Amino acid sequence: MKIDGYDAVIQYDPEIDMFRGEFINLNGGADFYASDISGLHKEGKLSLDMFLKMCLEDGVSPQKQYSGKFNVRISPELHESLVLKAAASGKSINQLVVDSISNTIANGQ
Repeated sequence: MKIDGYDAVIQYDPEIDMFRGEFINLNGGADFYASDISGLHKEGKLSLDMFLKMCLEDGVSPQKQYSGKFNVRISPELHESLVLKAAASGKSINQLVVDSISNTIANGQ
């Protein structure tokens, strides 16, 4: 769900019989609850507005900054296969992984 240009992930919480929304890519936590879609939009906007106001008051950027680096743990066997595939493709391991992730995201998988 997108609210005012910010993305939120919505999940159903059976313990309280409500939907829970959580904004992602923010520099802190901002979540909200409602029992229907219109309620999610309303409560999400209230939660986001409060979060953005607090960021403004504190002088911090509301959006999370990403370094472009992350670690992935894989089995030694997969690591070996990756090295072989990269070498056979004439690519670095990093480029092979970047290409694979880009293709996966572009194809909506």
